[in-house]
Amino acid sequence: MGRKWQNIKLDKGKSDQQRGALFTKLSKEITLAVKGGSPDPESNHRLKIAIEKARENNMPQDNIKRAITRGSGASGEKEIEELRYEGYGPHGVAVVLDAATDNRNRTAGELRFLFSKHGGTLGETGSVGWMFDAVGIVEVDPQRKTEDALTEAALVDGVIDVEYSEEEATIYTEPALLASAREGLAANGLRVTGAYLGVRAKQTVAPEDGALREVLGFLDALESHEDAQHVFSNLHVSDAAMEALA
Repeated sequence: MGRKWQNIKLDKGKSDQQRGALFTKLSKEITLAVKGGSPDPESNHRLKIAIEKARENNMPQDNIKRAITRGSGASGEKEIEELRYEGYGPHGVAVVLDAATDNRNRTAGELRFLFSKHGGTLGETGSVGWMFDAVGIVEVDPQRKTEDALTEAALVDGVIDVEYSEEEATIYTEPALLASAREGLAANGLRVTGAYLGVRAKQTVAPEDGALREVLGFLDALESHEDAQHVFSNLHVSDAAMEALA
């Protein structure tokens, strides 16, 4: 249940500022997908998924086109790079954050402030990375499938675990087999909404009540930062705790 906390939002409303930050994240993912492959979504699975996610979130077509142009290097804008940050949040929760930025000094400064503001510490590379395993992550829309049905459809080469929820299932793969596993899942009729390399905690921590709210508030603040693409933690939220927060 390492990623289950991501389905919990303390504030379920979406402000214009949050929508703007979401569009920025989606644009960066499109740009990075083009930068790492082809500008043709039919031959670039990462780009295809990124464009689909952008459209699902009602991002204007002009924004999508600009992001593709930027990824091809034709826009003249600063190049975006992918960086990884590590640290401890409140109550000792370990965090790994993958960011996309065109100004690493600004991003590092802003993230350091967020960690500090919430009682945490932004660490050096490797400070908490040893607490996580590298994995491939495939996000799937369950489309009303039961847990058993989805798990059966996920039995493809490279898959190592399935984390089910009615809103979004997370399927973990061996890192080197992410692409082939994603194709196998799609061939089995699963609707893939995201696929990327990430990390998964070897062991989890489970703060309760007020401490849990503080940790969730911190993780939500990190996810809301426009440069944060993916946030991973060793937080475990039990079903009972989720119900109490609902």
